[in-house]
Formats: sequence, C-alpha cells, structure tokens
Amino acid sequence: MKHITRRNFVEKSMMIGAAGIAAPSLITEAVTEPAPRPIKDDISLAQWALVDEVRSGKWKTLDFPKIARNDFGLNGIEFVNTLFEVTTEGYLRQLKKNAADLNVTMVLIMVDDEGDGCSPTKEERRQFEINHRKWIDAAAYLGCHAIRTNCRGPKNVSKEEALKYAVETYQMMMEYAVPAKISVLIENHGGISDDADWMVSLFREVNNLYFGSYPDWRRPSDTFDNVSYLLKMLPFAGGMSYRNQPTEELSAKMIRLAKESGYRGWYGIESSGREEINKGIALLKKYLFET
Repeated sequence: MKHITRRNFVEKSMMIGAAGIAAPSLITEAVTEPAPRPIKDDISLAQWALVDEVRSGKWKTLDFPKIARNDFGLNGIEFVNTLFEVTTEGYLRQLKKNAADLNVTMVLIMVDDEGDGCSPTKEERRQFEINHRKWIDAAAYLGCHAIRTNCRGPKNVSKEEALKYAVETYQMMMEYAVPAKISVLIENHGGISDDADWMVSLFREVNNLYFGSYPDWRRPSDTFDNVSYLLKMLPFAGGMSYRNQPTEELSAKMIRLAKESGYRGWYGIESSGREEINKGIALLKKYLFET
C-alpha cells in the first residue's frame, strides 16, 4: 500500500503547478493520486437527526434518499450503521438505486457499537480494525467517501498511552481503508477525543490524507469550547457534524470559520427533529453560500 501523507500530497501538487520542471513520471503519479476529500461545499442530512422517526418505524434506511430529497430538498445523506436493517448485497444495491434515482449522494457511514479506537489491549485494537472492515466495504460499494469512528479511550488513561493505542489502531485501519479510497474520520464523542490538542497529535502521528476529523458542533459548555475545538480540527476535517448553536450569531461565526479556513465539503445536519433540520438548512444557505 502506498502511504499517502499530507506532506507528499502537497509536494506533488506543487510539482503539478510547476509542470515545466517536473519529471513526467512525477506528474503522472501526482495526477493519478486519489483525492480523499470533497472539494465543493454542500449540505447533507445526518440520519441521526431523525433517529426517533426511524426507531418508531415511520420510515426505513431504504427510504432515506427520498426523505432527504422530497422532505428537505437535500442531495446528500449520512448513514448510521446501527440503523441499517441488513447489509446484504441485495439490500445495498437497492439503497444505491434509490439514491441514484433521486440524484442523492451517499456521503458517509457513522459507525457505532464496533469498539473504540483507543482500546488498551492489542486484541481489542485489532478487533476494532476488523469490525470496521465491513463498513469500509459498504461505504465503498455505496459510493461514500468516508466512515466515522469513535475514539474515547479508557477512563483516566494518560495522553501518552492513549496516543500509542490510537496510533496503532488507525495505522492498521489505513492498511484496509486507503486501497478502498475510504477516509476514516473521528468524531468528538467524549473521552480523549474531546481534547483537540491530543487529536492534532494523533493526526500528525498517523499522517495520512485518508485519516481526519469529523468535528461535532456540540453546543458550548463549561467543559467544551466548541469554537476553539473546531478551529484546531479544521486542517484535518473530512466532514462536519453540523448542529445549530444557541444563537444565530454563533452559528454564523462557526460556519464562516469553516469556510474561511479553506474547508470544502459536506455539512451534515445533525440537529434533532424536522424543525431544527429546516433551521439548519436556512442558516447554512444564508452564511455558507453568502457572497
């Protein structure tokens, strides 16, 4: 497997820009390098925003493309693995057809209940990697660009030990994910993943373009500064778990920070319920696409 680092990707991009002095073999290699990040801003719907409807039987995952397109006018969807009824080839083929019929992009799969990316034993780390292979396969089949993982770590683990655990885990995952051209992202879901500086250290250690962050725009609290967290995650962001903030001003600030950072990609609305989803769509359209 070719190790695609942030550094060699940037270097090869510079070579393309200076094609007159770059060797043809290097230009060819750089041009054919896969692009693991979306390059255009758009709005998607995270399935978790309507989890209560799914669990109550109002609609199924196969209906998700129709819900996003017909009910909200959106052309992107982000799945939750625990809401798939099955993962057979026939089921995934039908889901793919349903999305294609409505011109809806399947963006990523949020993976829960498959272990933790910062597990303390080698056996648990290996099992975590194995457990995620089927979701990498499903994401690749559906045309998603990424899966989202959890990396909380054991309670009271030192940052040094946690870094060692997680680096080993995600380096193993890259061996499987990169050939499939699927990015592996971490969402801040508590524990060590809420420490932005630790997360930056992890991304730098693994140093792979297919590995990055999926910042959860949780509301600010006494223990979590979501603006500061977002700023530190933006250079590594492969997606956005968008949530409406307590005020429109704060929502606008965070949207503009992401936009001005150079991030380009999907903003997956995870605010709960239809009213909040529609509010998020309006805010994103107002501030993301402002001129």
